[in-house]
Amino acid sequence: MEALVIRLFVFDLDGTLVQTERLRAESYAKAVIELCPYTVDEEDAIDGYRDVVGQSKREVAEHLVARFNLTETASARMADFGVNTPWEALIQVRLKYYDRLACDSDILRAAVWPHNVALLKYARGVGCRTALASMSSASRIDEVLEALDVREAFDFIASGDDVARGKPDPEIYGLVATHFAFRPQECLVIEDSPDGIKSAVDAGMHCVAVTTPFSRRRVLESDLLPQELIVNEPDQLMRVVQGIVDTEAAGGKVGGR
Repeated sequence: MEALVIRLFVFDLDGTLVQTERLRAESYAKAVIELCPYTVDEEDAIDGYRDVVGQSKREVAEHLVARFNLTETASARMADFGVNTPWEALIQVRLKYYDRLACDSDILRAAVWPHNVALLKYARGVGCRTALASMSSASRIDEVLEALDVREAFDFIASGDDVARGKPDPEIYGLVATHFAFRPQECLVIEDSPDGIKSAVDAGMHCVAVTTPFSRRRVLESDLLPQELIVNEPDQLMRVVQGIVDTEAAGGKVGGR
């Protein structure tokens, strides 16, 4: 068997490099509370968001509109925002709250996941190429990376603006591999959500899931990765990644692949 080496590390953004999922969850919850025709508390609304972590903003918003019966109240706000659907109105209400949180550089810096940023720096240090693959917009990605001062750490950035189909479709990871002309087996993805994991695995790439309080239950229940490739404790990340690198270099199989 031909031995391969990991040549490219690919990182998700939200929930992986930075805890923006908590900020997103809070902003969606506040929007749901504002529009909901009945009383709902913030934790119930956050639970609704947790069910669709990692999906596109349209999928998230449509799920929340349906779950919390927001169609009528959101429709009444469509003209205010110049949009044509209830889910788009919910997004606009949510942005009012999110911008207050996510546009604050101090808040973003305080929300960084240090173990994943340390892995990014490790990858650069050993001479691997690095990429970001996020379903966020290019403008939002730039804002976050600038706040974290890691924009120059990436050789390539793929955003939701660059693909027609969001995660769990593998399109975005296929785009990254094509950009570098690397085989999928030479790429290692760091993800935090089931949709992101499925996207990477279906693209034929290695994947390590670093779970968060928002994604842990769904990742463990998804059965998309063997347990040895799921990191629930941050201090285990480097050990798991090094195991993949060493196994690939020796021509072995990673996680039963």
